[in-house]
Amino acid sequence: MKKIFIIVLSAFVSLLCFACETKTENKKQGSKVISSSDYNTYINADNKSLASAQKDNEFWSKRLTPDSSGVGDLGPLAGSYGALFTVTGDVNNLLIAEKLLKKAYNISATSKDGYARGLAQNYISQHRFKDAQQILEKTYAGPTNKRDTELQLFDVYMELGMYDKAFENLEKVKNTGDYHYLIRLAKWSDYRGDLDAAIKYLEQALEIAESGGLKPLKVWTYTNLGDFYGHAGRINDAYNMYLKTLKLDPDNAYAKKGIAWIAFAHENDTEEAKRIVKEIQKVHQSPDYYLLLAEIAEFEDDEVEMKKNLQLFEAEAQNPNYGVMYNAYFIEFYADSNPNKALEIAKKEIKNRATPETYQLLALAQLKNGLTKEALNTIETYVEGKTQEPMALLHSAMVYKANGLMNKVKPIKEELEGASFEIGPILAKKVKAL
Repeated sequence: MKKIFIIVLSAFVSLLCFACETKTENKKQGSKVISSSDYNTYINADNKSLASAQKDNEFWSKRLTPDSSGVGDLGPLAGSYGALFTVTGDVNNLLIAEKLLKKAYNISATSKDGYARGLAQNYISQHRFKDAQQILEKTYAGPTNKRDTELQLFDVYMELGMYDKAFENLEKVKNTGDYHYLIRLAKWSDYRGDLDAAIKYLEQALEIAESGGLKPLKVWTYTNLGDFYGHAGRINDAYNMYLKTLKLDPDNAYAKKGIAWIAFAHENDTEEAKRIVKEIQKVHQSPDYYLLLAEIAEFEDDEVEMKKNLQLFEAEAQNPNYGVMYNAYFIEFYADSNPNKALEIAKKEIKNRATPETYQLLALAQLKNGLTKEALNTIETYVEGKTQEPMALLHSAMVYKANGLMNKVKPIKEELEGASFEIGPILAKKVKAL
């Protein structure tokens, strides 16, 4: 499943599938993996997580009136709004949590560094990476829990494309017996293009999480391993990770979306994929669900449904409360229909986070504006040899083709043909046309 891997510890199957947890990938691409009997109880379940988050929020809201300065209650109240954001996807909850964390940070005398990290995590969720960098570097210069701040600085530097600084912080926290180090080593390995190592380190982290019995760590690791297994073509293993997630966290929207992607991209079962996504949408708000539904509709040659879902995505994602969270989506969204707007957004996104992934989107926008030479320069300078992300490779190949460099297109095409699950059937057609 397509996903931006951010090291964020957030809590995003059934007995029948539990016996299958230790299976290795032994099914060939195209063979059936999923069975609705494995997960129906989770897809159709009442959202107990929402009820729990609402109850917790109500409790802390009653303890803290709007004009109160009780710093000891600000953190838990902010946490309750963060939990509501995780469960519902409602960005307003994320913004309320930000205000509370800012207040706690400003008035706290003894726990300022903890509130700084909480605020930085909130900024990361909003894709405000430079704001996160600023507050973390400020708190790191003072009295702080150095290790916790170094771990989070690694996350932020990776998001900003400051890879040398990220590695410096990774070396500072090196401890192969520590969960938090291992998941970041996995992130680093993935960035370096070593998916096998990334999976190995995540599996080692999972052993620690399972031995410690901490639910949030297990849930986070299961979902990310599910993604990594999918990238590696280990679809059955990915499916089992999502099921294990749902056994612990039946309302986890991300795991459900992962199963929907398997239904669509691996098994071409569009009806089941749509059913799962629409059940998720009943509780969890996220504009990108409409993009998945639009992609499914395109696969079904249903132009009316495709356009409807694209319009719904645009309308929701333009909510100013999302800030820059959907900039990357909008670059691709407008690339064909409004290339000038796509280029404008791409330039802004480069200022926000200058990574190979954002530069490849800039190159796409340049290409769609007829700036083929500029697009080639962008790819050769900032993308080539710096990422193996399928979308970056696809857009690189498109730029190479537009510049007549077919010798560079062929190896990329061959590599992407082996990533059909990760990119999905619609983009797989584009790969064949390269």
